[in-house]
Amino acid sequence: MSAPLLELTGVHTHIGAYHILHGVDFAVPEGEVTMLLGRNGAGKTTTLRTIMGLWQASAGDVRFQGRSLKGLATPDIASRGIAYVPENMGIFSDLTVKENMVLAARAARHAGELDEARLQWIFSLFPALQKFWLYPAGKLSGGQKQMLAVARAICEPRALILIDEPSKGLAPSIIQNLVTAFRELKRQRTTILLVEQNFMMAKALGDSVAVMDNGRVVHTGAMRELAEDEALQQRLLGLSLGAHQ
Repeated sequence: MSAPLLELTGVHTHIGAYHILHGVDFAVPEGEVTMLLGRNGAGKTTTLRTIMGLWQASAGDVRFQGRSLKGLATPDIASRGIAYVPENMGIFSDLTVKENMVLAARAARHAGELDEARLQWIFSLFPALQKFWLYPAGKLSGGQKQMLAVARAICEPRALILIDEPSKGLAPSIIQNLVTAFRELKRQRTTILLVEQNFMMAKALGDSVAVMDNGRVVHTGAMRELAEDEALQQRLLGLSLGAHQ
């Protein structure tokens, strides 16, 4: 296992009067895909939002590349090389695909300043984005919007990408397209922390896994081991991968 790029230690998060995270502990190895799994309401999205500083941890620490992120504003966290693809995708519907990409690129003020080689690489992963380059993003299909959301996150090299349920509501062909793209990112040693309910996608991509329940991490280990142990899947998640073949 690679050295941790990101580490959460004893993280608690309150949202108003609600105590959502109760001492979350896990590490994300560098250059790997870590799956963050759990039943609905387990605290997975809150964990991603806490890492990004959208909600502040009330106790504990989040460390990235050995440095604490606690108390930093979201733009400062992003500037350290972390991108976030939220469940709602976070795209600007009234802007074109091109304009969405330019806004996501810190080093570009207009499309002419985008890294052309990287843009062509993104088009090779998501050809629909090139086809609809000048279309308003709001007119894209659900799968195309998800492609755009991921493309925005990788328009410049990032050390870590946090992705919240990218396959939700998508057709199998689009999910396979995303799996291929994430594998290519992994090949390039981009670290990914991925929240996902599609277990076949988790099995296909995950190197390591952290399972959450009721605001706590209740299991960590290799994704392969969880994928091969249906009794453990049933105990931790209430279902088994075998039922999703």
